[in-house]
Amino acid sequence: MAAAAVLALAGWITAPYVRDWWLVRSACDGALPSGPVRELAAGGGHFTKADTTAHPRLGDYGCILRFEGQGSGTLVVRMTAYTQRDDQDGEFQDAFPQEGFSFLRPMPQGLPGFIDDLGDLRFLLRCPDLGRDAAGRPRRMLVTAVPGQATARTSHAVYETVVPLVNSASRHLGCGAKPLTVPEGAAAPADPREPRRAVAVTAAGGTACGWVTRARIPSAAEWQVEPLMNDASPAGRCDLARRGEAAQTGQSLLFAAWYGDWSNRVVSFDGVRRALTATARCDGEAANFAVKASKGIPGVGTAEQRRLLRAFAEDQVRRRGCSGLRLTG
Repeated sequence: MAAAAVLALAGWITAPYVRDWWLVRSACDGALPSGPVRELAAGGGHFTKADTTAHPRLGDYGCILRFEGQGSGTLVVRMTAYTQRDDQDGEFQDAFPQEGFSFLRPMPQGLPGFIDDLGDLRFLLRCPDLGRDAAGRPRRMLVTAVPGQATARTSHAVYETVVPLVNSASRHLGCGAKPLTVPEGAAAPADPREPRRAVAVTAAGGTACGWVTRARIPSAAEWQVEPLMNDASPAGRCDLARRGEAAQTGQSLLFAAWYGDWSNRVVSFDGVRRALTATARCDGEAANFAVKASKGIPGVGTAEQRRLLRAFAEDQVRRRGCSGLRLTG
């Protein structure tokens, strides 16, 4: 009888749905919320594997959850977190190679991050409990959360899943960051394959790129802007492009902002700053701003680009409470 009971218990424990429950409950040190995770993985089969790695003294922490699939399984979500500058610089190098004008999308206001060209969510948080580094800069934690390609990436459940992981990483690495919450009514992260959305420059006053309505852009009615800004993010853009019949020219004006000493790399080459950049001090570190323009835009030569860059940078400095703005290059 006892043997039969043991066998029955073993069978219950190994049943697929019980295993699902256990993996979700135990994965990532118990930080994953069951409902959002199951929504994220809807249609993906049973969960099969969960791993966690933690090296607090080295400043890294990560975890992963998979469901049924070929080989080691199909990714549901993966998270990595770093508090060391060298690790963070490497992550930013991947996200912003060369001149830094990489594809990105903003997160909802209130979340300190952006979505890169692969759809990975990157968060940068200040760590009050870690003090300052050897250079006197406030210590921070960079978290990259990767929803699997087969998951419901456009679901609001993405934020409901990854935000608790960010908070968990902060606890495990002694960061002490104020816990994040998912903004009420936050839209699902946009799929990188979806068409990007823009509004007419003359109607952009209520957006994060509202400065364009005051900047006296030549032939403003012919332009539209895509706001790719979040006032808490380490990076953002205001992308302007011709609209209507003028759109056939493919002309664009791209204004980018990057926050943190890591961004000095994207505005210089061999120690020499490139043209049409600006810099300021924001929250104890460098911030950098730049403009990238198509050739031959009527009325938007170098001097006009410099004037518009100043307008963009001044707006960012005002929004972020920065100081010491100067145009360089």
